[in-house]
Amino acid sequence: MNILKIILLNLLLVSFTYANTLKEDANSLLTNSFKGKEKAIKSLASKYSENDNLEFLLQRMLEGKLYYIKKDKTLVFLKEKIQREYITVEVFSKKTLEKKSKYDFKKIKINNKLRSVIKESLAKLNLFSKNEDKRLKSAKNLLKNLDIKSQALVLEALNKEKSSDVKEVLEEIKTNLDAKYASSLDKQMEATKKLGEFLSSKSLQTLNEIKNSSEDKVLVQTAQKSIKSIESSKSFYSFIETAFFGLSMGSVLLLAAIGLAITFGVMKVINMAHGELIMIGAYTTYTIQQIMPGLIEYSVLIAIPVAFVVSGIVGILIERLVIRHLYGRPLETLLATFGVSLILQQLVRTIYSPLNQEVKTPSWMSGAWEVNSTLFLTYNRLYIIIFAFAVFLAILFVMKKTSLGLKVRAVSQNRPIARAMGIKSNYIDALTFGIGSGIAGVAGVALSQLTNVGPNLGQAYIVDSFMVVVFGGVGNLWGTLIAALTLGEINKFIEPISGAVLAKVIILVFIILFIQKKPRGLFPQKGRDVED
Repeated sequence: MNILKIILLNLLLVSFTYANTLKEDANSLLTNSFKGKEKAIKSLASKYSENDNLEFLLQRMLEGKLYYIKKDKTLVFLKEKIQREYITVEVFSKKTLEKKSKYDFKKIKINNKLRSVIKESLAKLNLFSKNEDKRLKSAKNLLKNLDIKSQALVLEALNKEKSSDVKEVLEEIKTNLDAKYASSLDKQMEATKKLGEFLSSKSLQTLNEIKNSSEDKVLVQTAQKSIKSIESSKSFYSFIETAFFGLSMGSVLLLAAIGLAITFGVMKVINMAHGELIMIGAYTTYTIQQIMPGLIEYSVLIAIPVAFVVSGIVGILIERLVIRHLYGRPLETLLATFGVSLILQQLVRTIYSPLNQEVKTPSWMSGAWEVNSTLFLTYNRLYIIIFAFAVFLAILFVMKKTSLGLKVRAVSQNRPIARAMGIKSNYIDALTFGIGSGIAGVAGVALSQLTNVGPNLGQAYIVDSFMVVVFGGVGNLWGTLIAALTLGEINKFIEPISGAVLAKVIILVFIILFIQKKPRGLFPQKGRDVED
């Protein structure tokens, strides 16, 4: 035990000494000589490469904010300047010091050469860091600012690197440098050919430079082939990206239309307030974030069931108070629900504001999945696609495998016979309307992560929802799925050519023509009631 205590004590003493040493050695930066500072930076970088305080110190120095207190030579960085007084922070303890006169401090000045040395040292520190993200970021930065001086550093890192992601970027840097600065033509030719395998804009830029400046015809032809290869790969990934955006838009349309498909299919009610039920779901998310500002990361997950319940209750109220008095009169139902939609919009304007509100996106839904240098898939759209399919499968299960679903289908296919069998159609109508409205609310939660929330949010999706339902076949869930995805993809592929507005017009014309041929949509509902 005594030996163990001695070892632990020694380790503590060593670490204490190590921390103090950096602090003490950093005083070598206080010299007025630029050469002395350069020597000090290189020495610190070689001795304390694993110490995070060194990176912090060099960053502040590079920003021109590094000072020292004349009286005791303490290194500080400038936090705020108020006229002739400085608020500073001690570099190693990060403790904010009392406000002092600017005459109490002296700035550690740097010139252009020192800036290059600091940048090089920081690149080296980051490139050999234990943190993989840091190494990757540093490698990408080196690729962005290609410099033959960093060749030795890149080769050293390449030999030590184990992460395939970082290694790939380092390999691209090496190939770019070889293609630009290789001493032999053969090596330059080989690198130029290999550059065609990379997709970054930097590699394309290098190839264009070679194509425009080289006098060797074979090298120019090789560069042209590599450029063609990169452009071909970029076109392919651009297609994948457009398809992904089309899929995400189709998922949004699916969420917006699936509730309408249920209510329209069962009750034959043209519910013009469906968009406002989506809007209520979006405002539910906003309200939850306002009530629980400390739970932004979980707000979307909390909002999903809450929005389903809130929109579902509003839907049931609409059905009980308005729609049930108008069954069999579709025109009156359309006008009544249109009036309800206006009332709901005005209600939201009165409670919240006529202005759009921003809903915060949780960090786990922010950013993008970088597949390669060309293809980025945003996490929020990726989650919405997964969520839309999960909702679709859940609804499909309820409709096909539960007693409620059986009753809903029975009422949908033949209401009189269903009533004769003892099914309370009024109860089923209210419940179905509530479920459809609840799903609209859930769609609103998803939409709140793509756009700002406002009183007119639902209006943007009501027409699209009806188009999806009519195109897919009224009341048919599979039809709604296929129609939503098809319209989403068509829209995203023709939008870059025709523009957003014209794309909607083209889709509308396409659906009108399609309905002329198949009035009941892609997957018409079957049943005696429908056929009659």
